[in-house]
Amino acid sequence: MIKFSLFLSLFVRSCLAQTPPATPAPSASGKWMTLDGSEPLVIARGGYSGVFPEASQYANEFASGNSLPLSALYCNLQLTKDGIGFCLSGLRLENSTTIAQVFPQGKKTYDVYGESVAGWFALDFTSDQIFQNVSLVQNIYTRPSAWDGMYSPSAVEDMASIKGKILWLNVDYDMFYNQHKQSPLGYIRSMSRYLQIGYLSSSEVEFLKSLNGKTAKVTKLIFSFKDADEVEPTTKKTYGDIANDLSSVAAFAQGIMVPKEYIWPVDKNGYLAGAPSTIVQDAHKLGLEVYASGFANDQPGSYNYSFDPTREYLQYIDNSQFAVDGFLTDFPSTASESIACLAHNQNATKKGGPLIITHNGASGVYPGCTDLAYEQGISDGADVIDCSVQLSKDGVAFCLDTIDVTGDTNALTAFMSKSSTVPEIQPNSGIFAFDLTWSEIQTLKPTLTSPVAQSTGLMRDPAHKNSGKFVTLAEFLELAKTKGATGVLINIENAAYLASKKGLDIVRSVTEALSNASLDKQSTQKVLIQSDDTSVLAQFQNVATYERVLLIKDKISNVEKPAVEEIKKHAHAISVLRASLVDSSMSFTTEQTDIVQEMHAANISVYVHSFRNEYVLLPFDFFADPMVELATYIAGLGVDGVVVDFPATASAYLKSPCSNLNANLPYTILPAQVGGLIGLLEPQTLPPAAAPAPALDAADVVDPPLPPVSKVADDGSSATPGGATPAPAGAPGSGAAATASSIGFSLMVALLVLSATSF
Repeated sequence: MIKFSLFLSLFVRSCLAQTPPATPAPSASGKWMTLDGSEPLVIARGGYSGVFPEASQYANEFASGNSLPLSALYCNLQLTKDGIGFCLSGLRLENSTTIAQVFPQGKKTYDVYGESVAGWFALDFTSDQIFQNVSLVQNIYTRPSAWDGMYSPSAVEDMASIKGKILWLNVDYDMFYNQHKQSPLGYIRSMSRYLQIGYLSSSEVEFLKSLNGKTAKVTKLIFSFKDADEVEPTTKKTYGDIANDLSSVAAFAQGIMVPKEYIWPVDKNGYLAGAPSTIVQDAHKLGLEVYASGFANDQPGSYNYSFDPTREYLQYIDNSQFAVDGFLTDFPSTASESIACLAHNQNATKKGGPLIITHNGASGVYPGCTDLAYEQGISDGADVIDCSVQLSKDGVAFCLDTIDVTGDTNALTAFMSKSSTVPEIQPNSGIFAFDLTWSEIQTLKPTLTSPVAQSTGLMRDPAHKNSGKFVTLAEFLELAKTKGATGVLINIENAAYLASKKGLDIVRSVTEALSNASLDKQSTQKVLIQSDDTSVLAQFQNVATYERVLLIKDKISNVEKPAVEEIKKHAHAISVLRASLVDSSMSFTTEQTDIVQEMHAANISVYVHSFRNEYVLLPFDFFADPMVELATYIAGLGVDGVVVDFPATASAYLKSPCSNLNANLPYTILPAQVGGLIGLLEPQTLPPAAAPAPALDAADVVDPPLPPVSKVADDGSSATPGGATPAPAGAPGSGAAATASSIGFSLMVALLVLSATSF
């Protein structure tokens, strides 16, 4: 009962948000290039099968509440031994149900259109056996298995009973069923007496022809294409050949459903292959509607989309040539937001709202901290581009994510002899910027990296793997000015070590670069100075127009009041991890903290880092949709800025009308209900509660004064001027919460690394 109440809360909340307003938004008719000019139809394959088992109660209800008001539920018809229909994809049942465990002796082998197929088939079991004994499971293993075994398959009547949704019934394997004394046609004729079927699709020509005049006038017949080289069993033609003769299809159907690759082919390297085909226009000329299948947020279609699923949908509906008439999707909310929030919105402008701050430029598109990444970031709508400043051996300030150059370049192959271990900076060996001259650094190849490449194989655009060149701080500031960036963020770390051990004054280098660019004498372009060291921030207090940002690198659970007061003395804002605001476990969100409210009460802004589009980094509550994550932090929590690898995604969200939850719209992008999905799990499946992250206290905020800049001898040793005793160079900045020991700190780092792939 508790789990059902939690689900009902999620469902009712979504329904209220998606209910058409009393005064409808202006109609989109006239701007869509669909066959009849109406908006494309969202067709939920088995309900919300991207999260819940296909055609389960949760999947059906959740799809209903998280789709456009006018949308369809897609049921793939299965027939039992006694002629009862239920919904499930494929012909064999063992991959999506528990039938193999419940009936281990039920495996059979059949000839299916000339191929010997072994498995568990619906026609070998009665409806009582199916509905009373068999449960559904998630058959795509990157999706949550938490609801496996909880629900029996849905009868066709169950799906048809979902209020306000169109029933789309798909019939594959009609000829196979008839060979074994079952008649999908007879079933449909009997069901049509009391159920309204909006769409009836099949991949078999003769089945659709047999329906001529035998269905209600409101039912549209759709011919469903399979892969182009597969053979249609009743005509013995390939589907590719049939696609070249659409006039023959128009004789027995009102529309076609094609795999999305029929429209936008993808080449062997993972890129869209030139121009789209003309199949949509050709079909529309014949009066055929065109529906595209194969859409799923967790199955990236092409590098062209930068792991943003909305960009793929828009490719099919928001261009100057055509629009498909609908999508078959496992994630109906993303299809809905693409249609209702993002289409025909490219020329909109961002109206205020939180800052979009790049993370090393558009580092999801080009290698981070390169000229191309920064230019792309500005082009993609970032308000602020960022430079993490490093100093070369000869004192040149340049932009690179970390002081260890091995992560973002080919330094390991080029300068392996310069590898060293600097425990004050990191436990592992590396090749450090301060050991290379600027001319040596210029010889390095930038590398486009992915935070999930090693664990999942998901690579970012390989065509840009080594594109661009690194830039000096002066070049970065000039680029920001000439390309029209609204602001710049300068990140400074390791200042104490560089001063005391290497004789390098990073604060002075930054101060002079900003002054030379006249950024200390103007207020037009926003300047943010960020550091994990309050003593560094203190060096910039004399320029009133600079906004100082305290970087908090570690995950925290809250900020104690004395810490808030200390932050106010040194910074205007903090930048925290996403996990410091929304915690997660087992890839489900669990709870949100009060950090934003605590900071806002003290007039301190909150920025959040770092947002990435790859679906494997998103808790299931965000539906493999980076815009839902952004909505959760921006519209839900009210953060003041987001630090992103893909600024185009954040810009598209913030330019859309759906970023305003108070707008009078028929559909909007809702923040996730944090902890909502995990509340639906069985208690025995939950892991033990993890220890809470530490709170940030005052001692974590305040750092010792910066040491004076030492003179470095030719052998690399340093001497402190005047015999002064510098602050410990290896002490963590205030961005790190205090830990009891070096062992405890190492354990915390390990946990953070492990959790990074799930959140």
